[in-house]
This record gives sequence, structure tokens and C-alpha cells, in this order.
Amino acid sequence: MGFDHKSVLLEETVQGLNVKPDGIYVDGTLGGGGHAVEVCKRLGDKGSIIGIDQDAAAIEAAGGRLKDFGEKVTIVRSSYRDMKSQLQKLGIDKVDGIVLDLGVSSYQLDTAERGFSYRKDAPLDMRMDTRQKMTARDIVNDYEEMALYRIIRDYGEDRFAKNIARHIVAERGKAPIETTGRLSEVVKRAIPMKYQKKSGHPAKRTFQAIRIELNRELEVLECSLDDMIELLNPGGRLCIITFHSLEDRIVKSAFRRNEDPCTCPPDFPVCVCGNVSKGRIVTKKPILPDEEEQEENTRSKSAKLRIFERGENG
Repeated sequence: MGFDHKSVLLEETVQGLNVKPDGIYVDGTLGGGGHAVEVCKRLGDKGSIIGIDQDAAAIEAAGGRLKDFGEKVTIVRSSYRDMKSQLQKLGIDKVDGIVLDLGVSSYQLDTAERGFSYRKDAPLDMRMDTRQKMTARDIVNDYEEMALYRIIRDYGEDRFAKNIARHIVAERGKAPIETTGRLSEVVKRAIPMKYQKKSGHPAKRTFQAIRIELNRELEVLECSLDDMIELLNPGGRLCIITFHSLEDRIVKSAFRRNEDPCTCPPDFPVCVCGNVSKGRIVTKKPILPDEEEQEENTRSKSAKLRIFERGENG
């Protein structure tokens, strides 16, 4: 099956990168290569892009899609968390733009055996990087009830988290929960029927929560943002698309901190902390997909794009 993934907010993101023909760009979540293709179209002979992804299927698909751009493209199998060290290996200290499109891709959801989807029965997997040993099955069967409750409440933002965790623990007491289908059924039974009709598939939030926990998505994002801003040349831009309110909050607060890092008390007449602004937030409010895109691609409904530009003195 092809890595068919429609890049969300494609035009807005590539426009936001402000691509210079001779610039160096990084796509930290390469996926099917949608954003990278558009960047490549704007590059001249001296321009280049480095695509990073931890998913082998994504790398294979993007490699095929980007092959016509030849030596302009370098693809690395890694997590964007290691962007700095991966670029150093390539002899690159600074870049002119970075793009991150977070969350799970359409391909990953549509490939049943990857275990991301609550709509298709398959082994509980959900690993972004299949080299990782731990899977979603381990979380569902081994986490204590309180830990399950916490991740479903915080990462799934599900009001029935306590009841869902209780149902999972009771069910796995009979036999291990091995498949997405069985987990989906358990979650369904934990949510009152009148709420199931209102807010999409009842298992959606629980699956999202387990995926975020397994792949440590929020932790990786939080510890990577400052590094990525440091990697930018003056005028270089970091464009990030989030799909979850917690991701968006992390990005928003990191951008604010880098724009205004002063830690002096508000009543100080002058700054004495010595912290210098790294640049400016380009998007005072996040860019959202228009109605047409939301209709065409339901995945885009929760998408938010935020952009940061590195300053001259940062």
C-alpha cells in the first residue's frame, strides 16, 4: 500500500518557511514527503533539504517521491529529537528553515497491521519506530489502573478516563488485551451510549492517549524546540503543525519563552538577567485550515500552524 498522506496546511506552511533558493531546510517529520516536495520545487541548484523520519515505510515512500530532486535531498532515519546531532554528522551547523507536522499520518492509520486505528482489528502496536521494543499492548496490559487513568485523562482528554481505565483492568484480568478490536470494544462499554452518539468514535481519545504515551510524543517535542530554534540562521523559520491541544500549548509557550526570555521582575526599570530574545513569533494566532480543506481532509480539523522566526541577535 502506498504512503498516501495528504499534507495538512501545505501551502500555508511552505509559504511560512519563506524558502530561499540557496537555503538549507529540514523536514523533521518527513512522512510521505508532501511538504518536502513543495520546498524542493522552490530550491535552486545550491539549495538542499534534509528529511528526517523514524518510520521505515515513510522513508521508502518519500525516497520515491523525492528521487527526481537528486542530490538536493538527504533522507535520514531518526527522530527529530536528534536533529542537531544528525545535522552535525552531515557537516551542517545552521539551517534556514525547519518544518514539523506532528501526530500520526493517514498511512499509519490506514495500514491495519500498524495497530494505530480503532476501526480495523489488528495487533496492538502503535510504534512510530518499529525498532522500538515496547508496544501499545504493553501499556494496555502492564500499566497500573491509575497510570492508565492519568494518560487517558491527560493525553486523551476524555471525561470518562476513570471508567475506561477500570474497564481495561477488569477485562485484561480475564485474558490479555492483544488487539485493537478488543480494546475498542472495552472502551465502548465504558462510555454511556448517549455520549457515544455525540463525539465521534468512543475509542478515538483512548487510542490517541496510548499512542502519545508509547511514542513519548509530548516529551520529545518539549525537549526539542529550543534546539531547533538554536539551529536556525538569522531570518530562518520554524513551522510547526500540531493536532492536539497539549502539543499546541507546548509550542506556544516555547515560542513565547524564546521571543521574550527575560526573567526580571515586572517592576524592574531595566533588564538585568541578560537573557536575549531569540527572535519573534510570526503567528500571533495560529493559522487554521480553511473550510474547504477541513471538508476535503477531516484530519485537518484540529490542525494549528505556528511559526517562529530567528532574530539577528538571538
